[in-house]
Amino acid sequence: MEKISYEFAAGAPATARVLTGVVGSGDLEVLIEPQHAAHHTGITTIHVNTSVDGMENVWEALLRRIFTATVLPAMHIEINDFGATPGVVRLRIEQAFEELRLV
Repeated sequence: MEKISYEFAAGAPATARVLTGVVGSGDLEVLIEPQHAAHHTGITTIHVNTSVDGMENVWEALLRRIFTATVLPAMHIEINDFGATPGVVRLRIEQAFEELRLV
């Protein structure tokens, strides 16, 4: 089990909590909470818990593409992965954004 953390610049806090996906069977879940702590204003924090070790560069490349393309709300994201492909990761994150009405 590997735990990886990232931070990206962000705008105002997200407005809701969201849960998408299910851990298991090569899938993952994405949990989003608004970023409220004063020391995290304007920052999105992402914590990835993955069963696949040694993929930090892949995670960083994928998340950098998503979170630097446009300014997104400040949020805390917890990703619990059980071997999902990058395409599934992006799909689950976009599903969460859709629920927040960001796409």
